[in-house]
Amino acid sequence: MQPFLTWLTARPAPGEAATERPGETFVAIALLWTLGGIALSAAPFLFADAPILLWLMVPLGLLATSCGLGLFQVVVFHHCSHGTVFRSRARNRQVGRLISALLLFKRFDDYQHEHMLHHSPKKLLTEEDEFADFVLGLCGLEPGLPKRELWRRVCVSLVSPAFHARFLRRRIGASLFTGDAAHDRVGRIAWAGAFLAAAAGGVLPAFLVAWVLPVTVLLQAATVLRILCEHRFPEPELIAMRNRDFVCHATAGVFPGREPPAARANTPRGLLLWAGWWLEMLTVHLFVRLFVLVGDAPCHDFHHRRPATRRWTDYIHARQQDLEAGSPGFPSGYIENWGLISAIDENLASLAATRPETIGRAP
Repeated sequence: MQPFLTWLTARPAPGEAATERPGETFVAIALLWTLGGIALSAAPFLFADAPILLWLMVPLGLLATSCGLGLFQVVVFHHCSHGTVFRSRARNRQVGRLISALLLFKRFDDYQHEHMLHHSPKKLLTEEDEFADFVLGLCGLEPGLPKRELWRRVCVSLVSPAFHARFLRRRIGASLFTGDAAHDRVGRIAWAGAFLAAAAGGVLPAFLVAWVLPVTVLLQAATVLRILCEHRFPEPELIAMRNRDFVCHATAGVFPGREPPAARANTPRGLLLWAGWWLEMLTVHLFVRLFVLVGDAPCHDFHHRRPATRRWTDYIHARQQDLEAGSPGFPSGYIENWGLISAIDENLASLAATRPETIGRAP
């Protein structure tokens, strides 16, 4: 079970060997998840009298498609901006531009510029930072608000049609109306052609459920949860210093799972505890790993320490080896959270404890 648990928790067993693979592998994995999920979600719509089992597969198909889209967003598109998915800079840019046009991500060149600012300690958690713009601007999570109110705003945003419409409008503007004629033309033709083909083929309901729903509402919900656990707001003194120590404390590893029971499973109580642990791992944490913390998202702290490394393809072992080596070049060790909700709760608590003027916001 260890390879599965290593992937699920994004933490290796002691002494576990690293696995090298090229960046292109993640493109293939993302395509398989996306296309497989679309096929599973669309299948019942294509039969006049589809069996109930096919309809029950639709949620699994939507989860698979969301996982693939998340991999395109978090892994392929993101690391193309660092130039580390393919060997040539031109290929990284070509693939990045295509993904941004087809999946309604920000125009690749604009994203690449803003993302480089995000990696600067001088810009991180400021008005010029893409993370701060998303959390403070789009999500309306202001520093100094009580944590309870911050959580309320997060929960409302996840189910609010107005929030998702605003988020989607922002995505469409940044992807299809950028002023870059060649880029915009690819996206507009692809999306218009897909809608027209689905309507002409009589499969518009299947297209809306199997593709439009996951690429809009589901991807946006996953994006909110993922970004909220990426960064925390350190103490004012660290923010003011804006050095490598600030970077170390502004992000933490977020690992799906929890510590297994201490009791052995050869007693009724121990068996019950282990059964409960496995049930939680194979439901809650597996869902989080597939829907929110896809790819190398659990090791986002490693990425901020080593943003240009090509070892991100084996992020699980690379982070662990860097941790055990004392993270050379950085004054502080790694911080970790177990469980998505716990990580978001800690990050919102840090935002609630931050004075607006600390990060340049009007009080």
